[in-house]
Amino acid sequence: MQELSVSFSKYQACRGLEQFRAMDSLMQGSLDELKRDTQYAKHALKEHIPCIHEDLDNSLISLEELSHTLPQIQSHVTEIRRIYDSGQKKAKNLVTDLNWLNTDFEWWTATMRILFAATFIIFVWITWVAIVGAYTAHRQRLVWGERLMS
Repeated sequence: MQELSVSFSKYQACRGLEQFRAMDSLMQGSLDELKRDTQYAKHALKEHIPCIHEDLDNSLISLEELSHTLPQIQSHVTEIRRIYDSGQKKAKNLVTDLNWLNTDFEWWTATMRILFAATFIIFVWITWVAIVGAYTAHRQRLVWGERLMS
């Protein structure tokens, strides 16, 4: 019985030792991972954090510059919007003013169109006569000024 008790104790001791070694290897692995993560964190603190601070400072400077130019940009946008709206109103007014051209045939519309065409033709004819006369006078070297041609 004593032998059985000794062999049982020996078995339990071996099993406990195996469990201890398993736990020890798990703990050692976790410790190695913690050391590696600590090294990565220290490396990040040394290398990346200064870069991040520099980028943040540059971003703050850019934001400050933009905050100074934003009111100017807003005033430009307001001016452009005002000009666009006034142009749109002018276009609408022109469309309504020219809308009479698309109306049904009326004597008033026909009369106005004929008068405009006649006036335009007479103006073009008078201009043509004046240009031809000036060209003829220049070509014949007629004297201008005190002695006008009669």
